[in-house]
Amino acid sequence: MPLYPGTKPPEFTTPFTIKKDGFTERNLSFSSHTGTHIDAPAHIISHGARLDQWPVNRFAGRAVVINLTNLKTPHIPLERLKRLETVIKESEFVLLHTGWSRYWGEGKYFESYPVLNIEAALWLADFQLKGVGVDTISIDEPGSTTLPVHNIILEGGKLVIENLAYLEQLPQTGFTFCCFPLKLEDAEASPVRAVGIIFD
Repeated sequence: MPLYPGTKPPEFTTPFTIKKDGFTERNLSFSSHTGTHIDAPAHIISHGARLDQWPVNRFAGRAVVINLTNLKTPHIPLERLKRLETVIKESEFVLLHTGWSRYWGEGKYFESYPVLNIEAALWLADFQLKGVGVDTISIDEPGSTTLPVHNIILEGGKLVIENLAYLEQLPQTGFTFCCFPLKLEDAEASPVRAVGIIFD
């Protein structure tokens, strides 16, 4: 699977099998930032909150999908978000649908993907959100070492959710987004099975 440059690939072994031992058991070794995952403030912010410090309802809530698939620039400008200000105020998660997940498995997935510009990130950070999700490898632009968007979102006590997919299957609003982490002590991040629950 595509991994952020420098992240060690997952390793899976099967020390016990039904044929040899009467049961199957696997060993899993992977980074907390593997695949679709959430970042807690502690990922970037010194003394920031860790995932195990929050109740489970912190990882689910009303969401809005913002369609940015026709974006013509590498930066998501504030005006593309402002038109949905009322809906964002009523939401707990904002999911940015750039369509970039279509490049999953290709080298292009790591290059020139759209990111929030600083003005847009600061504007979003002012809302009472639980998190901001993206269908890209990172919420910051490729090669960033200062990670300004991470800092802005995480300093506000929000989650960052990266490597989302299939956002085109969700309605703009009217669904619950869930991104429950593994219950790990002192977790700064965790892989998640992100889902949208649509109610009739």
